[in-house]
Amino acid sequence: MRAVVQRVDGASVSVAGTADGPSAGGVVGEIVGEGLCVLVGVTHGDTPEKAAQLARKLWSVRILEGEKSCSDVNAPLLVISQFTLYGDARKGRRPTWNAAAPGELAEPLVDEVVARLRELGAEVATGRFGADMRVSLTNHGPFTLIIEV
Repeated sequence: MRAVVQRVDGASVSVAGTADGPSAGGVVGEIVGEGLCVLVGVTHGDTPEKAAQLARKLWSVRILEGEKSCSDVNAPLLVISQFTLYGDARKGRRPTWNAAAPGELAEPLVDEVVARLRELGAEVATGRFGADMRVSLTNHGPFTLIIEV
């Protein structure tokens, strides 16, 4: 699993209305104040154990103001699935997505990261898996980190 983690002073994710109607759109996840915005990618061979390991790392990594972790200050996290983290653009002009896990494998593992974070006591907001999302955030620092487990 791969995560791009940004220290933020607030973040939100919204989706457009769908065939289910305009009420299906709008802001679907938001955190206010200091926290982390986390983009999570899943590859073939990832497991629930790796999801749990990633959740523990996200909850305890000391990258907030004053070298604190989310667990130290009860900071919220916005977790958003992003298969493009496993895109490969080394050859040609079009990236390939071969290393990204298919949705039927990836979605439960992203859900597992969220569930494990909540078990640890985290306040977690999420995006909507597979949706065309718009992410807005204020990167504090700027501070961006890549975590792989």
